[in-house]
Amino acid sequence: MRRSLLLALLLAGAATSAEAQNLVIRGGPIYTGVDAAPTAEVVQVRDGRIVYVGAAAGAPAADGLEAVDLKGAALFPGFTDGHAHLDGIGWRELTLNLEGSASVAEAMARLTAWAEAHPEGPIVGRGWIETHWPEARFLTAADLDAAAPGRVVLLGRADGHAVVASSAALAAAGIDASTSAPSGGEILKDEAGRPTGLLVDAAEQLVAGLMPQADPEALREAYRAGFRVEAEYGWTGIHFMSAPWRDIPLLEQMAAAGEAPLRVYNSVTPDGAQALFASGPRSVADGRIITRAVKYYADGALGSRGAALFEPYADRPDTTGLMQIGEQEIVPLYQQALRAGIQIATHAIGDRGNASVMEWYQQAMAGVAPEDRPNGADVRWRIEHAQILRPGDYHWFVDLPIIASMQPSHAIGDLHFAPARLGDARLDGAYAWHSLVDRGVIVVGGSDAPVERGSPLIEFYAAIARADLQGFQGPDWRPQEAVDRATALKMFTLWPAYASFREAELGTIEVGKRADLTAFDVDLMTAAPADILEGQATLTVVDGVIVHRAD
Repeated sequence: MRRSLLLALLLAGAATSAEAQNLVIRGGPIYTGVDAAPTAEVVQVRDGRIVYVGAAAGAPAADGLEAVDLKGAALFPGFTDGHAHLDGIGWRELTLNLEGSASVAEAMARLTAWAEAHPEGPIVGRGWIETHWPEARFLTAADLDAAAPGRVVLLGRADGHAVVASSAALAAAGIDASTSAPSGGEILKDEAGRPTGLLVDAAEQLVAGLMPQADPEALREAYRAGFRVEAEYGWTGIHFMSAPWRDIPLLEQMAAAGEAPLRVYNSVTPDGAQALFASGPRSVADGRIITRAVKYYADGALGSRGAALFEPYADRPDTTGLMQIGEQEIVPLYQQALRAGIQIATHAIGDRGNASVMEWYQQAMAGVAPEDRPNGADVRWRIEHAQILRPGDYHWFVDLPIIASMQPSHAIGDLHFAPARLGDARLDGAYAWHSLVDRGVIVVGGSDAPVERGSPLIEFYAAIARADLQGFQGPDWRPQEAVDRATALKMFTLWPAYASFREAELGTIEVGKRADLTAFDVDLMTAAPADILEGQATLTVVDGVIVHRAD
């Protein structure tokens, strides 16, 4: 009944919105994102395209256009989340959410309540992070067993690079003291050699078969939930990182059925690489769902000490992190991508992980001449996160060039533990948005949701304030790496359009471009940074269709 009602509401909403493809929007500040003409008073849209941007006095007749009064809200080019996980955003709505839990005790209380409300089947959740907890430790199987006795429980750390499994889950997956971690992964064990329950990076795959994604209808509902949440936040598009290859047909079907209200640019999991190399880029529903990239992982995450560093972790000198792939394996795949016209996006967080990817990109590009590539020299390859860099490596982003796909909210969360992980010296190249932009690098802004909350307002705030949500920055957290507001706007509008090869159609409010628009009830270009966090999206428009409007 719930699913049928949800589908009916979605279809009803689509029908209502489809009638409003011809719009005249006014009544608040309008920021076009065009350097030569940054503001306007009126925007007109016909058949999903922008036909007028400018002063009210010069606007053509608005016959046949639905009037949209901004009521003081500020209008921008459509905000695009340049790095997020659409399936995870949806699953967060449907499973146990441990975001904001203040201690092991609180997280386990939530687990107990969920287990009582859902007495059957595996329990899956995510969002815990121990860096603020008074216990200052990872969750363990013993914690889960006490909170939900006998249950199969899998709880992902907020960064998505570690999961804690209950004893029942470990047993179901066949993990015991004799189990060896796969390459690029770690099974944490106690002094007696028994698994503690925490599985890091590649070791997470050992329990993947216990996850609920196998239910087709549940998966579709998760994507519907993800679309709804993103539209309400004000995102008009999402660069879907690690999009499961098996889910691409489903997303394309949803677009054809009118169930994909936002743009999706897919960077698929490696298991889809060969099929995508063979087919080349694919697009359906007038570009609503585009699949054109493959996402690889070079290393892990900083919080779980999986990010690959040149020197040991300052707070754990026995490790330098975990590489997930190597040169001999990956360079030939990169070269296949070049010949097929497929974009590459590689996750790299640690300085060693990033330096390795830069070298591999250079080798691949040197081995395939531009005339043998469908895109010539314009490949627009990306590094996802580019989080900890050696300043001496900045030049690679210019020389090759490489797009830096970065998430401002990581810096305002990580500031509470990154100095301990890295030591002060390595912070010089950490979350270095301004240093890269100053060199002319395209820096795409994203949220990495559900790793982070996923709000464009939080991401914009983080980019310009470089302080946590309470305004705390910490000692010498490199405040000079914050960016100005015009740059932050490009990070979430024009530069994601460029990174998806669509800057001619998207990213600014200009005549002839697709009418993707976002309005917030706070003026991002003038409001005090703290006030930005109090705002909300009031209007989300995709191809001239209103997909979200606040009451």
